[in-house]
Amino acid sequence: MEQVTLKKRSEVNSENKWSIEDLFANDELWKEEYSKTKEEIEKVKNYRGKLSESGKIMLDFLKLQDNINFHLQRVYVYANEKYHEDTSNSLYQGFSEQAGNLAVEYDAAVSFANAEILSMPEEILFNFIKNTPGLSAYDFALKEILRNKPYTLNGEMEELLAMAGDMASSAQTIFSMFNNADIKFPSIKNENGELTELTHGRFILFLESSDRNVRREAFQSIYSSYMKFKNTLAAVYSANVKKEAFYSKARKFPSTMAMKLYGSNIPVEVYKNLIETVHEKMSLMHRYVALRKKLMGLEELHVYDLYTPIVKDVDIKYSFEEAKDLVVKALAPMGEGYLKILQEGFENRWIDVYENQGKRSGAYSWGAYGTHPYVLLNYNNSLDNVFTLAHEMGHAMHSYYSFNHQPITYSDYKIFVAEVASTCNEALLMEYMLSSTEDKKEKAYLINHFLEQFRTTLYRQTMFAEFEMLTHGMAQRGEALTAETLSAKYKELVGLYYGEELVLDEEIAYEWSRIPHFYTPFYVYQYATGYSAAIALSRKILNEGESAVKDYIGKFLQGGSSDYPIELLKKAGVDMSSKEPIRQALDLFEELLDKMEELQG
Repeated sequence: MEQVTLKKRSEVNSENKWSIEDLFANDELWKEEYSKTKEEIEKVKNYRGKLSESGKIMLDFLKLQDNINFHLQRVYVYANEKYHEDTSNSLYQGFSEQAGNLAVEYDAAVSFANAEILSMPEEILFNFIKNTPGLSAYDFALKEILRNKPYTLNGEMEELLAMAGDMASSAQTIFSMFNNADIKFPSIKNENGELTELTHGRFILFLESSDRNVRREAFQSIYSSYMKFKNTLAAVYSANVKKEAFYSKARKFPSTMAMKLYGSNIPVEVYKNLIETVHEKMSLMHRYVALRKKLMGLEELHVYDLYTPIVKDVDIKYSFEEAKDLVVKALAPMGEGYLKILQEGFENRWIDVYENQGKRSGAYSWGAYGTHPYVLLNYNNSLDNVFTLAHEMGHAMHSYYSFNHQPITYSDYKIFVAEVASTCNEALLMEYMLSSTEDKKEKAYLINHFLEQFRTTLYRQTMFAEFEMLTHGMAQRGEALTAETLSAKYKELVGLYYGEELVLDEEIAYEWSRIPHFYTPFYVYQYATGYSAAIALSRKILNEGESAVKDYIGKFLQGGSSDYPIELLKKAGVDMSSKEPIRQALDLFEELLDKMEELQG
């Protein structure tokens, strides 16, 4: 029997590869810029102990920082995107490691600066800002340093923590290497009986299969692979949690969560509000699970049954060209200017489209200031991947607008708002597709997909967020994070979120062991808060038209990090400091449940 295998990177057509040459035409140019950046970092030490001498010296230092950041971003993004093209390529493994080491070196070199600025009398700093031409451009950034005063250590301690950065990232690096390069999954039979390599990219595709044997085999095969390494993976996860606990204690934060949220000026209550509000509406997810079980006609609903469409006999596949066309039509409410930039991205190879051997799993948008953004996909013609395209291009458009309307100091938007533009695009795509069909079965299929977005983004990511809150809390109390304790806690949460109608297969207890985002602690909650904000914004755009688009693009997408995330969203018309946007999103989930039950009635 012939086995279906992935192409090697060298076999992928150039039109389906991103134009990485727009960053560096070849590796030699990267090496030159790497060396020049390293030389620029050496200049930083000339400013040590001198920042308080004059506004001119401080301005020169901040300009040097911006210059280094500009070149370091280019070096770092190229190295890692080349590595992500094929994670087994030892040359780019080396580039990635070099770039990471350079970033750590830079962090160590500038680590004295914040402490020096904080040691200055505030009136002198404000006087510098007022009387030094050009320094006012850094006003918000300098005041942000002052906000961090309670948690900033002296110069030597800051330098020591920065020097430890490379060592501190070991757990994340080990997991990434294990998850992307080393772990191998068995081959399984697809719907046509063909022996097919099970990969990260194909896993969800198999779970969406109408053939329950394919779903079950994919589920059991992938988790059995992780379960073989459960103790190692628990140790790696625990090491990462302990690393974050060390930094939070060193900086005198009350918890890791508080430390992680403080950077974007997000109150801890926002995190807890999310979990509390979802708990209030947990019955809706239980109702959806029961509806899924009923419509699938199953005596038992298993975890591997959660991803397959519950509307039968609708098998919609989209080529990449069809996906691009759909996204363009769906985003028409954003206006001609937005669409022109979107088309530029489609036509000028911003996107790395298909999976190949060794390619990093998942999808992302990333770029360096001064160049266009890049999007990594593992496109497989599914409806879910059409939404992934809309999602990642939302990120790319956010970056494009920020890069082109903010100086480099404020060009990189905060994580809290990172998922808003992407998810807003998804919501607009769904509204367009629902309004473009009168076919009852197709409409039900799309509503099912919308319900799944709520399940996987609002409920599932909140469950992930609660797992992180609980496990980091366990570590803070001195409790051991072992394969057994982590798996027990995770399985308990799955039961809480999905209810009694779902059979808790043994394997699902180990899902924590394969989630890359857990190595960026207290990140995933922002998918859920971002989804809630995006639902609100998409409705404003559709209901209010041009005025809402103007606020969304002009005050939010172009805002970068020139203000705090919650304030930027308020300017666009959404207040995430309250529970209201989350409740509104869950109200929509309830409406969709009603519609699905009506269509299936």
